Amino acid sequence: MSALDDTLPGPAREATAARLPIPGLIALACAAFITVLTESIVAGLLPPMSRDLGLGESLIGQLLTAYALGSLLTAIPLVKLTSHLPRRPLLMTALAGFALANSAMTWTDSYALMLASRFVGGVAAGLLWALLVGYASRMVAQHQQGRAISIALVGIPLAMTLGIPASAWLAQLVGWRWVFGLMSLLSLALVGCSRLVLPPVPGVPAQQRGNLREVLARPGLAAVYAVMLLAVLAHNALYTYVAPFAALSGSQGMLDRLLLLFGVTSVVGIVATGALIDRWMHALVAAEMGLFLLAAGAMALWPASQVALIAGVATWGLGFGGMSALIQTAVVRRSGEQQDLAQSLVVVGWNLAIAGGGAAGGMLLRNAGATTLPWLLVALLVATLLVVLPAKKAWA
Repeated sequence: MSALDDTLPGPAREATAARLPIPGLIALACAAFITVLTESIVAGLLPPMSRDLGLGESLIGQLLTAYALGSLLTAIPLVKLTSHLPRRPLLMTALAGFALANSAMTWTDSYALMLASRFVGGVAAGLLWALLVGYASRMVAQHQQGRAISIALVGIPLAMTLGIPASAWLAQLVGWRWVFGLMSLLSLALVGCSRLVLPPVPGVPAQQRGNLREVLARPGLAAVYAVMLLAVLAHNALYTYVAPFAALSGSQGMLDRLLLLFGVTSVVGIVATGALIDRWMHALVAAEMGLFLLAAGAMALWPASQVALIAGVATWGLGFGGMSALIQTAVVRRSGEQQDLAQSLVVVGWNLAIAGGGAAGGMLLRNAGATTLPWLLVALLVATLLVVLPAKKAWA
């Protein structure tokens, strides 16, 4: 039940609970879109930024690292420091942080200032991710939380599918600095929109704030976090190096279409998850991890087959697309009033798994070749299913 509806009389509150607050959830989905696009856009603009700034692509790539460090180092402390504050102004502050970080990229030629602005963007992202899912869940009745969270998170695959390719195309027309400038303007517009469509949600009272030890001790949460780490580690071990793997089947020329296919099937996956999550969460987690394992197995067995690659990428998107919604809904339900602190652990764990997947995949690629990458996924996903299948209460 949303904080806004708590003031309504009983019958009116029940009628309101039957309707999802779509405008507010769309605003949260736009916030997720801006966050993912701000994080990942450097990868799509790497060549023109490197050329215009006279810096190697490896140095430009460190702008991604600075962003990730901002989230990793500050998410938990920021959530603990701000847990008593009203949620809406805090979320608007995070959006303003994106506007500040992206605007700096439009005018500075200083690499040090760019690194600093990306760190600020990462700080804003860590705060927003810790807030967003809890905000969506507090806007609706408990039986609608899964659908609300799925809608709020649909901005993630949309940013990967549409936002990054559109940004690369726009950079060719008007230059990469204008792309950052446009993102800054979009962030500011979303600040105003959020003030209009998001209901006020209070902070957490002092007696309910808890600490990390109490959060981790809650029944089922350890299993949910374990699944998150294993699944995201598996995803990033291959996604980071999908180009050299695609080359094994001579598919490097269609990499953009493969990534688009992955994005489209991810959107399908999250839509299907949103429709079923509030009734069949445990079955969905098992099914989606099973699909991911099937995709990894096909690519492991037939690495030189373009058909296996295309089918594997499509199945991979279907299997992984809804995982963020499943994990974060489970965290919300298991963590109770401490959900913002619990979500900050998701932010940290997710980013660690991204870094770990990139490191593990890179080590395999250097030492054993691209053919071994999907076998790492098979091992990780078997382990994931061994955690998922017996842990029914974690996904209730």
